[in-house]
Amino acid sequence: MELSQYLDAEGIILDDEIIGKLEGFAVLLHEWNQVHNLTGARSVAAIYDNIVDSLYPLAFIKIPKTLLDVGTGAGFPGLVLAIALPETEVVLAEPLKKRVSFLKYATMDLGLKNVKVEAKRVESVEHEAFDMISSRAVTNTKLLLDLTSRISDEHTEYLFYKGSRVFDEIAQVEGQMSYDIIQKNQRNYLYIKNET
Repeated sequence: MELSQYLDAEGIILDDEIIGKLEGFAVLLHEWNQVHNLTGARSVAAIYDNIVDSLYPLAFIKIPKTLLDVGTGAGFPGLVLAIALPETEVVLAEPLKKRVSFLKYATMDLGLKNVKVEAKRVESVEHEAFDMISSRAVTNTKLLLDLTSRISDEHTEYLFYKGSRVFDEIAQVEGQMSYDIIQKNQRNYLYIKNET
């Protein structure tokens, strides 16, 4: 099955150029993964599933001008979102060298002008407050909010890709938050919105 069929099945509408770049990313990741073990997604079909998982929130988020992805790994969701949102300035924070090498190569190969790869842990990233901070499978919500406190402000929104523990994690965060949890299959998308 082609990527466009996966996207159509979820109602994700993207232009052909973006779909072509996403397919190019999938081929690159599949090739690199056979040597460098970057992700558990072993087939192109499994990579397509991860692409759809990364893109699904485009249906309900406010599109940011700046986005930080914490612990991008093999590109999910940060690099995938960067491909789909060419007008958004995207910073990918990833400390592991082999993943950084892949992310930098993919960014160059796909001609992504809106991406900067930071080979460091998120607490070392220097930047003005981001419009949105995303993360998938890095750490718990409270710690993510703490780790990104220097590069966020009252306007920053958060998009965290979570599993079943999201409800427990929300309970651990003190203070009032405006948020939605959007459930899809085994995924819980935690979307913390600003109050403005």
